[in-house]
Amino acid sequence: MALFCQQEEGGGPNIPPAALPPPPPGPAAHPVHLIGPALLTPILGFPLIGPPGFTLGPPWEDASPNPNQPFFAVEVKVELTLLDKEKEVDLMSPNGKASPFSECRPNGSLGHCSDEDSMTLRPQRKHRDYIEASVCHVKDLENGQMREVDLGAGRALLIKEHGEFFAMGHKCPHYGAPLVKGVLSKGRVRCPWHGACFNITTGDIEDFPGLDSLPTFQVRVEKEKVIIRANKQALQTQRRSKAMSKCSAVINSSTGFSHVLIIGSGPAGLVCAETLRQEGFTDRIVMCTMDKHLPYDRPKLSKCLESTAEQLQLRSSDFFQMHDIEILLEKEVASVDVKTRTVTFRDGFKMEYRKLFIATGSRPKPLSYKGKDVGNVFHLRTPEDANSIATLASSKNAVIVGTSFIGMEVAAALTDKAHSVSVIGIEAVPFRKALGEKVGKALMKLFESNRVKFYMLNEVWEMRGHNGQLKEVVLKSGKVLRADVCVIGIGSSPATAFLKQSGVHMDSKGFIPVNKTMQTNIDGVFAGGDVVTFPLALRSHKKVNIPHWQMAHVHGRVAALSMMGKASEIKTVPYFWTAMFGKSIRYAGYGDGFDDVVIQGDLDELKFVAFYTKSEEVVAVASMNYDPIVSRVAEVFGSGKTIRKRDVETGDMSWLIDKGSQ
Repeated sequence: MALFCQQEEGGGPNIPPAALPPPPPGPAAHPVHLIGPALLTPILGFPLIGPPGFTLGPPWEDASPNPNQPFFAVEVKVELTLLDKEKEVDLMSPNGKASPFSECRPNGSLGHCSDEDSMTLRPQRKHRDYIEASVCHVKDLENGQMREVDLGAGRALLIKEHGEFFAMGHKCPHYGAPLVKGVLSKGRVRCPWHGACFNITTGDIEDFPGLDSLPTFQVRVEKEKVIIRANKQALQTQRRSKAMSKCSAVINSSTGFSHVLIIGSGPAGLVCAETLRQEGFTDRIVMCTMDKHLPYDRPKLSKCLESTAEQLQLRSSDFFQMHDIEILLEKEVASVDVKTRTVTFRDGFKMEYRKLFIATGSRPKPLSYKGKDVGNVFHLRTPEDANSIATLASSKNAVIVGTSFIGMEVAAALTDKAHSVSVIGIEAVPFRKALGEKVGKALMKLFESNRVKFYMLNEVWEMRGHNGQLKEVVLKSGKVLRADVCVIGIGSSPATAFLKQSGVHMDSKGFIPVNKTMQTNIDGVFAGGDVVTFPLALRSHKKVNIPHWQMAHVHGRVAALSMMGKASEIKTVPYFWTAMFGKSIRYAGYGDGFDDVVIQGDLDELKFVAFYTKSEEVVAVASMNYDPIVSRVAEVFGSGKTIRKRDVETGDMSWLIDKGSQ
């Protein structure tokens, strides 16, 4: 049976482990900066607004193309143009810009960047590396339209805006979503699956999730025909890493000082490090993590239980070596002294810093029950945990405690492996707090139709074992469930205990309050990701905690820019997703405290849009099988316009065109 993986707490497409993108290549002969015990050396009742030919795509993005399913992309006749003669050198960069040099930018107060140090000649390209194709007539596209076109050696996204044509990669570098089904607005394209945004002129990623940008291609018009000239390799890879500076400081790996020290290797820490290099920072960067693996896509753990750390890896070891980003693996921080700017690790090692970024994420909340010594009970934290859960559940009995997104995603992932899957929840309906009771009930039916048994309004009393291994889970109601493996997913709390005596301010729940530039109450100390409460522009700068994958990316970038003296506020719209049984739910906005839910569509058919309202204002939206509605609403939220409850109650979606009422 083919294994399909389901994505995030948030999440995304369901893809087999073998299909996970390989780590980007990099030179192997670079000094090794990986340090650790294991690496000491190297609804809707109305049409969505869209261009002619627009139709909704298949209900799940990982399905093989269905010849009977209409698709948004319009196929066009392609005329390949052979270049007259091959010139010796082509100084055009892969994205069509004329300069052969990477841009050198000053890095503020943290370092110095000279032309000699940081300006590097781009690889010289010959004409045989490129292909040209006439892809359509100038009148085939109206302003505001996108079209996926085939150049012979690969596909590109052709865009027309304000009378000009642009061409770029057609797949989102995050999980490969077809951008032609996304949203074009104000010079950028928003991914229909997870909300990442790309500038149509530069291809640069401007909102997250994801680490890479898109290649862009030259476009010209000759005799009323639109011609694209593209680099063949860029057509194949469909992704581009931004140019990064090198470290100019002479560094000994045992030196106990780093200009920037990052605690944590999740998306916030990784994006922070990469942004510093992209912005021209040339001093030392060190990331430290308790994990024994390089940064990986942790949200996939609950959907793709059999994946290895290597398959989930976000960046290769060569990438870190090439860009002089050092990583200390299996290094747990014991304390932080902000007066001496020193971090002390559990093993006694100390490191001084000039700037500190705290992005340690969260820890699973513990569950109180009898039988703590019984084995095969897991909090899903690592690839090894996920692999063990999948192995132990094979043809056996699995019990999930908690109806959090992680718990429910694990339950869904186990249904095709386990003999039985049982879910225990303290509320009557799963997802009620986040998605509302109506949506929660519809999803509960989906699980039940896939052989999942629910024991709601219940709690665990005891774990019983035989020879030290789990055999039964006893509920407080007295019900006894057969169990060979148990996964506890009852929520999480910020991993900030090491900061208690540091002077870094924390609230009563252990969260670190930060300002709009991710600065804590201590000068030079920044924080981001799951551990912070930050001012959300969407909610009049109210301090909130949003423990989502996408938001952590944003925090990392904003913190890095702040360190560089290039203060940038958080203006992103929260966006998350979950995937179960090949179906994905998208969600945008901040719905905490919603008082009503307006449903358009058919919940029983799992084809719906849910608008979450507070008073008379729409504060969030969720959908299933209605892409790209959530990305469209995210654009409205991002524009600062208000969507009124009355706008969505009637089914009149004119606000999608007008971008909301003032």
